Amino acid sequence: MVEMRLEDLARRLGVKLVGDGDRIITGVAGIEEAREGEITFVANPRYRGKLLTTGASAAIVSPDVEEAPIALLVTPEPYVVFTKALEIFHPPERPESGISPDAWVDPSARLGEDVTVLPFAYIGREAEIGARSILHPFSYIGNRVRLGEDCCIHPHASVRDGCELGARVILQSGVRVGEDGFGYAQEGGRHHKIPQVGIVRIEDDVEIGANTCIDRATLGETRIGRGTKIDNLVQVAHNVRIGEDVILVSQVGISGSTSVDDRAVLAGQVGVVGHIRIGKDVRIGAKSGVHSSILDGRVVAGIPPLPYENFLKVMATLKYLPKMREKLRRLEKQMQVLTEAGCCAGPSKGGAEGSGEEPDA
Repeated sequence: MVEMRLEDLARRLGVKLVGDGDRIITGVAGIEEAREGEITFVANPRYRGKLLTTGASAAIVSPDVEEAPIALLVTPEPYVVFTKALEIFHPPERPESGISPDAWVDPSARLGEDVTVLPFAYIGREAEIGARSILHPFSYIGNRVRLGEDCCIHPHASVRDGCELGARVILQSGVRVGEDGFGYAQEGGRHHKIPQVGIVRIEDDVEIGANTCIDRATLGETRIGRGTKIDNLVQVAHNVRIGEDVILVSQVGISGSTSVDDRAVLAGQVGVVGHIRIGKDVRIGAKSGVHSSILDGRVVAGIPPLPYENFLKVMATLKYLPKMREKLRRLEKQMQVLTEAGCCAGPSKGGAEGSGEEPDA
């Protein structure tokens, strides 16, 4: 168990301490669950009132929190600092390096220093595994695959032939990298499979969530840029290019040959057609359907996507549509009655032209 004085923790995190620095901190917890000896955090102003009732010994807060009945660690980025505190008190467990006799490693494969290959992992011909990488049970590394240093391939994840991963890439359980892209040509009503002979290239510091699929390119490469984070159950089709520091939330689906540029965020269940561009810093709301390119910096939502402010207005109007429909029908009936009664006939033109009579002398 990790424990340290609060003053030492503040120094290690690089933040300002307000209060008793001699308190011993033994763990990290949410503000409602925290107990004596634990540190919590407040990043959302709605939860500041809970500082009065929390059982925690200290809290990580923003500079606008002036006082509380417990010690405070003050920082402009409380959520980021809380994350670093979690890393301190919950360091990752690393299995001992070495190759299990129950793993299969092709004799032509090249493994770096301190690589860990656990039972029932598979490494194919001419594969290269970077130093300190970990292959968990039932992970599959195909022929000529290259893994950078400090990668972690979790159980039942697979990287198919020829694909390349940079350093510090994490594949959660069940990830599929380099499966065939969905490509068929029609002839006489029959579907003929198009050979998928490209690869997937994943750059440094990418993490991919459980059961996500990233298809190999038909030709060339499907690319995932540095620092991108992908949630569970995401589909990235062949020849898609994802930029750096992109966020793809659960159940996003991106069709072939589309590009998603740096720092874009696609919320849950966003669907994107093929052969378009999602610009830099774009934000797309959950369940949106994207059928055309989106310019840099836009924030959109809906099907088709609208500017986010307009989307909120549309959503706010939806609940009134039944009443608006009834009102419109009533107005139509009233208009019909007035028309039939002649009340809404056009104005008489009068005079000779209007009456057909001769004008007075």
